[in-house]
Amino acid sequence: MSDRLDRFQFELSTAAVAATIATHFDHLPAWLWIPLAIMLPLRAWARRNGRKAATAWIRLPLTLLLFGLVFLNFGNVFGREPGSVLGCGLLALKMLEAERVRDARVAMGFSAFVLMSALLFNQSMLFTALVSAVLVFVLAGLLALQPAPIDTSQRLRTVLRLSALLLGCGLPLAAASFVLMPRLGGPLWGTAGGGMARTGLSDHMEPGALTELLIDESPALRVDFEATPPPPAERYFRAVVLSNFDGASWTRERGLYGGPPEEARASGAATEYSITLEATDQRWLPALDLPMSAPDNARLASDRTLVANEPVAQPRQYRVRSATRFVLAPTLTRNQRSRALALPEGFDSRTRDLARQWRAESPDDDAIVQKALAFFHASFTYTLSPPPLARDSIDDFLFATQSGFCEHYSSAFVVLMRAAGIPARVVTGYQGGWWNASGGYLLVRQSDAHAWAETWSEGRGWQRVDPTAAVSPARIERGAAEANGALGWSQADWLRGLRNQFDFANRLWTQGIVRFDALRQKGLLTEFGIANVNHGDLLLTLSAVLAGLMLIATAWVMWTRNTPRGDALDRAWERLGRRLARAGIVRDPYEGPLDLLRRTRASAPAAARSLEPLVGEYVALRYGTSIVDPQRVSAFARAVRRFRLQRRVNSRS
Repeated sequence: MSDRLDRFQFELSTAAVAATIATHFDHLPAWLWIPLAIMLPLRAWARRNGRKAATAWIRLPLTLLLFGLVFLNFGNVFGREPGSVLGCGLLALKMLEAERVRDARVAMGFSAFVLMSALLFNQSMLFTALVSAVLVFVLAGLLALQPAPIDTSQRLRTVLRLSALLLGCGLPLAAASFVLMPRLGGPLWGTAGGGMARTGLSDHMEPGALTELLIDESPALRVDFEATPPPPAERYFRAVVLSNFDGASWTRERGLYGGPPEEARASGAATEYSITLEATDQRWLPALDLPMSAPDNARLASDRTLVANEPVAQPRQYRVRSATRFVLAPTLTRNQRSRALALPEGFDSRTRDLARQWRAESPDDDAIVQKALAFFHASFTYTLSPPPLARDSIDDFLFATQSGFCEHYSSAFVVLMRAAGIPARVVTGYQGGWWNASGGYLLVRQSDAHAWAETWSEGRGWQRVDPTAAVSPARIERGAAEANGALGWSQADWLRGLRNQFDFANRLWTQGIVRFDALRQKGLLTEFGIANVNHGDLLLTLSAVLAGLMLIATAWVMWTRNTPRGDALDRAWERLGRRLARAGIVRDPYEGPLDLLRRTRASAPAAARSLEPLVGEYVALRYGTSIVDPQRVSAFARAVRRFRLQRRVNSRS
C-alpha cells in the first residue's frame, strides 16, 4: 500500500483539523482564525487540483511569523491563551506539508491534544458534547489512515461508525479513571483560568459598557434559598460599588479591599442562601442586599461588598446570610461625605444647573429624589440600543437623547444627586432572575446585569434608588432583554421552560463533573465503605476496576466468538445462507455455492431464478479474481439485504 494520502484520507484529515480549531474559535484572535479559515479550504482545493504541498521556504517563514505574532500579542508563548493560539496555528501549518500517511497521523495525534485544551476554556455539558463529537471525527481520521482497506464505498460512514464505537468502548475506562484517579485539592482543571472565565461585571462603567452583558443569555450565577425566595422586585445582587466619576466613566474607589466594612444594622429576618457563581476571573462575589458576613476565603470590603481572596477562575459555591431590610452607614465622616459628593470640573453644566434649581425649590432631599424620578418617568425611554453620547455625556443624555438603559439612568441620577448636594454612588450587580421550578433555584443570567444608585441621608444611611424602574418597571419584573423586546421569539414561555430545564441538567453537570475535586471524591467513596481515602487505596481500587473491565470484555469476546468470521464478502454470503434457511433451503456445511444452486433448481425453480444472480456474483468475486473490488462487494451485500423468498420450500424433496 502506498504511503501517499489519497483524496479521501487527506480531506477527512483536513476536516478533522478544521473542526478541532473551530472548538477554539471563541478565544482565537481575528489575525489567526481569518487566515486559517482561508488557508485550510484553499489547501484542500489545491491538492484536489494536483498542486504540491507548500515547500519549506514557505512553511518556515509562516512558522516564525506565528511565533512572533503570539509573542507580540501575549508577551510569551506559554500559558492557556498563547498556548492554544500557537497550537491551533501549528496544527494548520502541519496540513500545508501533509502528503503522506505519517504526516496525517501526526496531525491527528496533535489534534487530539489541541482538542483537549479547548476544555480549559469551557467545561459546560453542551461544549463537552461538542468536543466529544469532534473527537469522533478525529478518530475517524486515524481509522481512515490504517493500512487495512475498508471494503465499502461508504468510507466516511464506516469510519465514523467505527470511531463512535471505539469512543463508546472507552467510556467505562474513562469513567473509572475519572472517579478513582487521585486528585489535587482543586478540580481536575483547577489551574488558574481553568473554567470558562467570562468577564462579567467590571470595576468601571461608562456608556455602553453593559451592552454585551444585557444581550448575553449565558448563566451568571444560581441561587439556592433556604426558605421562600424574595419577590422579583427585591432580587438585587450587589457586586461592585462605583464612587469615582471623571466625567465619562465610573470606577471603584481604591483601597476598599482593606479596612473595616461600613456599619450595618439588619431589621427583620435574614435570608440564608447559597450561590454558585460561574467563572469570571474577577474577585467580587455578588450577594443579595445586604451581606451580613463573608463566606470562607472572602471578606467584606469597606463598601460592604464581598471580595474573594483569589480571582474566581472556576465555578465557585459560597453560602451567604443577607438582610433585605437594613440601615447601612447611618453616619459618614467628612472625608466620606466629600468623596460621595465629588464631581469633575468642566463637565455637564446644564445638569448642574438643573440640580441647583431643584435644590432652590426644595430643601428636602427626598423631594429632590422624587423630582429626578419624575423627570425620568415623563419623557425618557428604555432601550438597549441608545444613540452615542457627546463629551458632556450626562447633559447629552438628559437633554438630547433621553434614551438608554440602566447604566445611563443610574449614572445621570447620581450626578444629579451630587450636584444637588446629596451623597450618592453607583452600584452594579444583577437584578431579577428566572425561578427554575425543576431544580428549585433562581437562575440569574448575564442579561440580568443591572446598575442602580444609592443615596445617603442622616440616620437612614445608604438607601437603594433604582431610576430605571421609573422609566421601565418591566425591567425590574421581567429582565432587560424582555423589557426591550431584544430577544423576541426566544422569550416564548415554552422556549424559556425548555432552556431552564437544560440549565438544570447543566447545573448537575457542573456540580457532579466540573467541580469534582478531592473532597467530593472522598465523600463519594465513603458511601461505598472506603472511609480513609489515600492515593494508594485509589490506585488499588482503580486497578481492580480495570481488571474487572478487562475480564468483562474478554468474556464478551468469548461469548460472541461464534459470530461469522471472514471478510465482508463472506459475511454477506453467510447472511444469504441464513435467509435461505428461513425459507426452507438449508445449505450443508460442505456444500459449495454452485451445488446449492443446482439443488435449489431441482426443488424450487422459482427460488433458484432469484438466487442465481447472487450465486453467480459471489462465485465471480470469490474465485474469479485475485483482488476483490470493494464496490462490487458492497453492491453484493446490498443485494443480499434486499433478497426475499416469500414461500417456504422443501429443499430436500
